[in-house]
Amino acid sequence: MTGFIDLNDKAILITGGTGSFGQWFVGYALANYKPRRLVIFSRDEAKQYDMASRFSPEKYESVRYFIGDVRDSERLKMAMKGVDIVVHTAALKHVPIAEYNPFECISTNIYGTENVIRAALDTNVNKVIGLSTDKAVAPVNLYGATKLAAEKLLVAANNLSGDKGPRFSVARYGNVVGSRGSVIPFFRDLLARGTNHLPITDERMTRFWITLEDGVKFVLSCLELMHGGEIFIPKLQTIRVVDLASAMAPKLPQKIVGIRPGEKIHETLVSTDEARSTIELSDRYMIKPPLTLWRDRIPGKIDGAPVSQDFSYISSKPELLMPADRILSMLR
Repeated sequence: MTGFIDLNDKAILITGGTGSFGQWFVGYALANYKPRRLVIFSRDEAKQYDMASRFSPEKYESVRYFIGDVRDSERLKMAMKGVDIVVHTAALKHVPIAEYNPFECISTNIYGTENVIRAALDTNVNKVIGLSTDKAVAPVNLYGATKLAAEKLLVAANNLSGDKGPRFSVARYGNVVGSRGSVIPFFRDLLARGTNHLPITDERMTRFWITLEDGVKFVLSCLELMHGGEIFIPKLQTIRVVDLASAMAPKLPQKIVGIRPGEKIHETLVSTDEARSTIELSDRYMIKPPLTLWRDRIPGKIDGAPVSQDFSYISSKPELLMPADRILSMLR
């Protein structure tokens, strides 16, 4: 496993910082490092109020709460002053909601990412890493399309930063266990309310899974490894949704309800078209930057073995499926 970036005496800003990832990131950073400043940037004052009960500025002197929206470029610039590292997690993430509210999804996920990039360039932060999703690969829904565009913006931003400006990279991974709006909390809520069945959209459906803790550690390792322009993908196991439902409620019937708008049967983290630029490391894959305009200026490089030209990293591969005992361990 790649080492983690040292956050001691660093100023870090997390967009969407009151989300599931942001809360785990803040907890991990405060438990393992002594950051100079830890800025939680989000637009929901209620979530900030709740989060401050766990991570109060009175107890943790480095913690700051900034009300702001990534759609507001001036507020982002104000929040990024003196910041070393930006972790960009803010996004509209729910597939059906994005399909119904396309303008809002585009404004946050694409224009918001552009604003993060411009603010980072103007304030000369050191490193920016954006969180992406398997849905950005060959997208069939608007959410995935906006995350693909956000990835392209972050990668290309390195061409704007010059020799000494910020470096931008992407961490792309699958579904996060326990994150708000994902299937596990959904199933748990149904079970708590005494449901007589669990709804399954399609019995063939498979998904990549990563825990919040592993997601945070992966991002910290990407921050240490990155030179700029890379897309990092962790090596993950996959789960059939019917197996997940059986693990959570082994005696409860399952009912097929049909695929929601914009859903895929299987998800892909590296497409065959991306294989030409992909290398394999011990614990991850990395898609190399496509442009050479800044690559030659970056000191050092990341060594890895090129994958085969017909390689793809798709959740339906049998060798990636998580065994039942591992599913139960993950749920615990």
